[in-house]
Amino acid sequence: MRKNILISGLIILLLLTGAGLALSDNKRKNSEELYRQVELFSDTLAIVQKEYVDEKNPKELIYGALKGMLAALDPHSQFMDPEAYEELKVDTQGKFGGLGIEITIKDGLLTVITPIEDTPAWKAGIKAQDRIVKIDDVLTREMSLADAVKKMRGDPGQTVHLTVLRDTEKKLLDFNITRAMIKIKDIKNVGILEDGVGYIRLTEFRENTFTEFNSALSKLAQQKMEALIVDLRNNPGGLLEVAVKVTGKFVPFHKLIVYTKGNGKDKNLEFFSDTRNPILDLPLVILINAGSASGSEIVAGALQDYKRAMIIGIKSFGKGSVQTIIPLNEGCALRLTTSHYFTPSGKIIHGQGVTPDIVVEEPKESLSSDDKESKPKAAKEIFKEIENQAKNLKLSADSFDYKTDPQIMRAVEALKVVRLYKQNK
Repeated sequence: MRKNILISGLIILLLLTGAGLALSDNKRKNSEELYRQVELFSDTLAIVQKEYVDEKNPKELIYGALKGMLAALDPHSQFMDPEAYEELKVDTQGKFGGLGIEITIKDGLLTVITPIEDTPAWKAGIKAQDRIVKIDDVLTREMSLADAVKKMRGDPGQTVHLTVLRDTEKKLLDFNITRAMIKIKDIKNVGILEDGVGYIRLTEFRENTFTEFNSALSKLAQQKMEALIVDLRNNPGGLLEVAVKVTGKFVPFHKLIVYTKGNGKDKNLEFFSDTRNPILDLPLVILINAGSASGSEIVAGALQDYKRAMIIGIKSFGKGSVQTIIPLNEGCALRLTTSHYFTPSGKIIHGQGVTPDIVVEEPKESLSSDDKESKPKAAKEIFKEIENQAKNLKLSADSFDYKTDPQIMRAVEALKVVRLYKQNK
């Protein structure tokens, strides 16, 4: 019996040793491969310095190589030289000179996540999911996200020419947009729409957003709010912790709001609600569309999982990856994708988006049969139509007519039904 136990123990030891050797062997092979590739890089760098027709600064070559390496990972990872890193710091302040467009690279194309409301791009008629194929007549085919942002951002008063492919219209559209100082206002159009239905438009999640959101809720409570619509359409996201706080206003304390998975245990994080006195009995609707991304998808996804709110609109953008900023020497930094977001029930956001409970399409541009069969319109006519469409579709702080918006009206109707059901119950 003892002999059998001894033999079994030796077999287990051998298996464990074999597994350890296999793991060690894999690490050794990866290290050898890395050294071979580094040697290839070093040889290439030496040849370029020696043989290239023009003399190049070593820093210029290294920066170029680093930018290429990070760009090869995914559209959101980026090597930032000191100038690009400073631009990022300016962006987080919520005030900069530019067009007012949130962009990403999707399916290999430079794609608009959303135009920021009341900015030059918004007023010109740029829309979510537009594909930017040219910036100032330069093709964006091989252009990185960082370079595209750099081309569109700059001193106010200067004009940028964009050529856009809009899938719904199957044609190229040209826009001349004049840069302005972009000042992002997080909360818009706070008020009671009708029959006690409150409305808050939340355009982005920044440092002061949660404080402003609480103030808006207090204002509506004073106006006898009995139900609420939170409009996250064209909200590109922002600060994760702020999105978690906003969600926590409507779910019980210490509920899981979102979690991340990445390469390593330190990237697997969970974020919980921390509001001690949340609003749990207020009928709630969240509006989303193709311009709702990142933080707004976290809010919609969590409230949908907990059946705390009805989600109305169309499918969101599907930007659910986490970028970590890692400072380097010489004022440089890495923006590196380190994990993905998941809703409390385990649904991945990235590439999937949030599907509404009730799908309500946005207003489409109506074309008569004559228009569809006629020859392409002149640029002047196209620009005029786009300007008119933008005026009809946008929710401006100056002129907000919610009754012309089918998604808001559907939300109002749904909340009335919920309230009626609760009263009868």
